[in-house]
Amino acid sequence: MVLWLSSRFENIELVLAALGNVCRERRVSEDVEHWVGMAVREAVANAIKHGNKLDPSKKVYVSLDEDGDRLTIVVGDEGEGFELEKVADPRAPENTLKTSGRGIFYIRSFMDDLSFTRGESGGTILTMRKQLKNELP
Repeated sequence: MVLWLSSRFENIELVLAALGNVCRERRVSEDVEHWVGMAVREAVANAIKHGNKLDPSKKVYVSLDEDGDRLTIVVGDEGEGFELEKVADPRAPENTLKTSGRGIFYIRSFMDDLSFTRGESGGTILTMRKQLKNELP
């Protein structure tokens, strides 16, 4: 499933609804769906706010792909990109009161695999993977 969305925070709910459908089809537990949803929410919010600078004319790309027991979620923006090394570690004592850097920390905590690349025409492409199991009867 592929979505192209304008950079508006309300579009995060569309992505979460699509994710919910995938999780229900795969019979994923509510707990796993919740944590994957948190990672997706953070990724799309970062693409809107930091990547596209809240410019509604710029698009956010989201793809949800199932391959066996693995869910791959790709979130891309049309912004200038960023350097991951420059994102502050929210666990460091000097950053405990800062609000930046927590989204990537959460995504890393909730997903099994995470990678950042630059898009061909700019922007950042975030690829997240989660191993799924059919957990419900």
